[in-house]
Amino acid sequence: MPTWSGILSEIQAEVAKGNPSAFDVVRRKYLAALAEHTKRNVILYATKWTQPGDHDPNLTSITEEDVQGMMEVVYGLRGADLDLIIHSPGGSAEAAEAVVHYLRSKFGHIRVIVPHAAMSAATMIACAANEVIMGKQSSLGPVDPQFIIGDQFGRVQAIPAQAIIDQFLWAKEECKDPQLLGAWAPMLGQYGPALLVQCENALTLAENLAAEWLRTWMLSGKDKRSREKGVAKARSIARALTDHARFKSHGRHISRDRAREMGLVVADLEHDQTMQDLVLSAYHATTQAFDATLAVKIIENHMGRAFVKMQRTLNIPVQMMPPMMPVPGGAVPMPAPGPVSPPVPPTEQPPA
Repeated sequence: MPTWSGILSEIQAEVAKGNPSAFDVVRRKYLAALAEHTKRNVILYATKWTQPGDHDPNLTSITEEDVQGMMEVVYGLRGADLDLIIHSPGGSAEAAEAVVHYLRSKFGHIRVIVPHAAMSAATMIACAANEVIMGKQSSLGPVDPQFIIGDQFGRVQAIPAQAIIDQFLWAKEECKDPQLLGAWAPMLGQYGPALLVQCENALTLAENLAAEWLRTWMLSGKDKRSREKGVAKARSIARALTDHARFKSHGRHISRDRAREMGLVVADLEHDQTMQDLVLSAYHATTQAFDATLAVKIIENHMGRAFVKMQRTLNIPVQMMPPMMPVPGGAVPMPAPGPVSPPVPPTEQPPA
């Protein structure tokens, strides 16, 4: 299996040939080989979230725009089977729901493959698979919702919804003592009046979505009795995944062994050595592209059709851009074999 450094050597060899699309050529080679090996469609959904840098975290999250990206890469695919490779920190539960509904309208059997980590809302998407494939190094994460809260000092942080509810309940008890009321007032003052209701709704939504998807696909069963067991098991898994008290941190990693213990249907990536080699090689090639280019999110199929999000904003009127270049702050659909990397500055053209 080519290691990270081995993939880098492949890319460097393409660069030495004068290939301006070296990163794309290597990554696409392994995605195509994976589809050929499994006889299934392959879609890569990966973002630059695990690599250092000052990239905008909003660009690496699961957003509504990802549905557009999925539409781009699903176009032209044939067959009802999909292998979805996910490397993501998560994002909007509502956006994850939209992605799931779209993919499930197109494919009858979906395997989610996690080469490194699929956290939060990405774990929710994994719950909508028929099967999750993980390696020894792979991780899922809790799906308890987070709220972005600012304090009186201008600091902003993500706070677990359950932690906010627990703090209110703690304050409610402590404030029965008038002497403690002054200590709690500054902390509670930063929360809006509807926040408790929003927290409860967000927790309910996350649990219900995970339970519904698990019941419908991963734990559907072939007879009435197994389906009934699947309903109870799905609810148990969903409650566990949304339980902040269980994990203590939204960033905790859930190994494949722990995922199995929770009841998820998980297969070992190492069971098929060729598949493992191809998946990890495609993943290494993707992280190489993130390191060396302005790409922060790549959605791509095994045929080379891609939807790429760039970090840079170009201050150029849209009508002056050559075809297939990034629009300001946006993503660019890129059918094969158009290059994603290295980025090429747009050339000046007279207005249309």
